Amino acid sequence: MGFSSSLPQLVWDTKGLVVVVLVLVSHGTVLFLQVVRGVVESLKIITRQASLRVAEYAFHYAKANGRERVSAIHKANIMRKTDGLFLKCCREVAEKYPEITYEEVIIDNCCMTLVKNPGTFDVLVMPNLYGDIISDLCAGLIGGLGLTPSCNIGEGGICLAEAVHGSAPDISGKNLANPTALMLSAVMMLRHLQFNDQADRIHNAILQTIAEGKYRTADLGGKSSTSDYTKAVCDHI
Repeated sequence: MGFSSSLPQLVWDTKGLVVVVLVLVSHGTVLFLQVVRGVVESLKIITRQASLRVAEYAFHYAKANGRERVSAIHKANIMRKTDGLFLKCCREVAEKYPEITYEEVIIDNCCMTLVKNPGTFDVLVMPNLYGDIISDLCAGLIGGLGLTPSCNIGEGGICLAEAVHGSAPDISGKNLANPTALMLSAVMMLRHLQFNDQADRIHNAILQTIAEGKYRTADLGGKSSTSDYTKAVCDHI
């Protein structure tokens, strides 16, 4: 699950934007086979069990967090069997949540709408490949991967919270990295564990630090080190 939320006093004009991206990470176009030299085949796997599970989580999350809309992102106009099954499962779950608006959006149109009018969306649910692309697009809308948290949640409720960005070896050991995504991932983990008060304290401290503008890392237009920025956040807790 990726969570893209605009932060205060940044240059990107997406104030108030919150888009939740729920991705079925275990399914999608991820397997590659080479049977004949010079020809590589890509295999897409979609199962009813996993599709129902991620759809149920999407609607449950929407209801629990006061969200009004769930959008299933697909390419069923081309991939009629695989994405068609995914949509069928989403529709089945949607019937149990009449208070939540449900819609189906082709991935092409989803990308265009996210750029033109991202506030149209609320909770997005999709297979792995689409989510891998859409989550980075949403990260760009709020200022970059340095601000974007994520949380991998297993069937048994066990979660792995992590920043969506890579290891950034070019700035390793230089005290320059933006720790916001990692901090916000910890916030997501705390909320998942129902430590909501602690999550709110950390989240509010991050927002206050960025809003003040005194301490920001280079990717946010500032000159602060990782340590200075982190200390400022800690001072606000």
